[in-house]
Amino acid sequence: MVEPRVIPRAAHSLSRHDIDPDALKVLYRLRQFNHIAYLVGGSVRDLLLDRRPKDFDIGTSAHPYQVKKLFRNCWIIGRRFRLAHVKFGAKVVEVATFRRQVQPGEEIVSDGVPAPTPHDPLHHENTFGTPEEDAFRRDFTINALFYDIATFSIIDYVNGLDDLRRRIVRSIGDPELRFQEDPVRMLRAVALAARLGFQIDPPIAEAVRLHRQQIARSSPARLLEEYYKILRGGYAEKTFRGLAQAGLLEPISTELHHGADERLWRSLAAVDAYRARFESVPETLTNAVLLGSLLIPLGFTQHSRHHAPPHRAGDFKSPDADNQSRRQPGARLGELPLARRDVERLCQILALQRRLHDLGTSPRGQRALTRRSIFRETLTWLEIHGHAHAIVEHWITVLATRGAEEPLGPQAPGESPPLQRRRRRRGRRSRRRGSAPE
Repeated sequence: MVEPRVIPRAAHSLSRHDIDPDALKVLYRLRQFNHIAYLVGGSVRDLLLDRRPKDFDIGTSAHPYQVKKLFRNCWIIGRRFRLAHVKFGAKVVEVATFRRQVQPGEEIVSDGVPAPTPHDPLHHENTFGTPEEDAFRRDFTINALFYDIATFSIIDYVNGLDDLRRRIVRSIGDPELRFQEDPVRMLRAVALAARLGFQIDPPIAEAVRLHRQQIARSSPARLLEEYYKILRGGYAEKTFRGLAQAGLLEPISTELHHGADERLWRSLAAVDAYRARFESVPETLTNAVLLGSLLIPLGFTQHSRHHAPPHRAGDFKSPDADNQSRRQPGARLGELPLARRDVERLCQILALQRRLHDLGTSPRGQRALTRRSIFRETLTWLEIHGHAHAIVEHWITVLATRGAEEPLGPQAPGESPPLQRRRRRRGRRSRRRGSAPE
């Protein structure tokens, strides 16, 4: 057992006044019913760095269904490991039971979870543990800090505070073993260092050099989601530069590896500049806009929607496109499959740019254009990549004068519901018995 460092309130800068009020409600209620409850992970790290966390996650000794009993607004999610999501409107406070890594063959039954077998792929996930065990199963030391709302102290099992002061990303345990357990950690190490402006610990850099090809073993959908997280994070240029330098782009997206030149860096820098204007991720940064910010510098056009770019601009045909296009339609970015709806929407955004530049259209035609479901994303693309400030201001004025209340675009990143008019019912009215004829 490792004795943690406990830093009292007087010796650190984190204040409960900086914590989201709804997260505080969850913490206090768990404590009220005698459960251990800590603010955990990146939220503690960011608050100590005077940064605003995007999420406030909670670790607790309460099992998921114990959490659910305490909150009517709680939903249990997850197959590999059950998580409790406590919802406050559109906001979600994630509550996770402390976990531990289990040696193969160990029998455990906890809160109704059956004892896993050594060959069970869920074996390492459906097990609960102590705060200490939870800290040591995390990826990097600066992500394993806990804040105790009961004593207002920081709890540190892995010397994460020292690494935070030294501004270094260090692995918990042997990075070679940790990266073989989950190769996506290599990508996250680079992204974390880029976002915080930290240095990567030399053993991590060496482990990435030795095992970078292993990242291709990860789920392509999961890797693509990591790309989108990076693009929305505000440090996309710096992160993708780091990924290219570390050789982590080549195994999963060869086009980006070979096409990482100034066009790509300018495109990503423009996305970062747009993101910096907002406190949180704006709804206008949809998957289609972000995807285009990667693909357009590689030569993608709206006429090449069904195939991914090879290395640079060209015919955009994947190696097996001629034989497998019917069985596997849609574009790919290396090993990463791109959602057809995102590619089609990107093509619509590109096709509509010409209409936005044509300011000679009648006012009625311009107002009609703003009612199209794709308009908001099209204007966002022009604002980020069009270098046409006057035209953007013109269309913002058109929107203001139109004064419509209906939504102009997707309600959340990646979603794009079209506007629908309510249909008038037709047909004969049914008459009630005894009613007077019209």
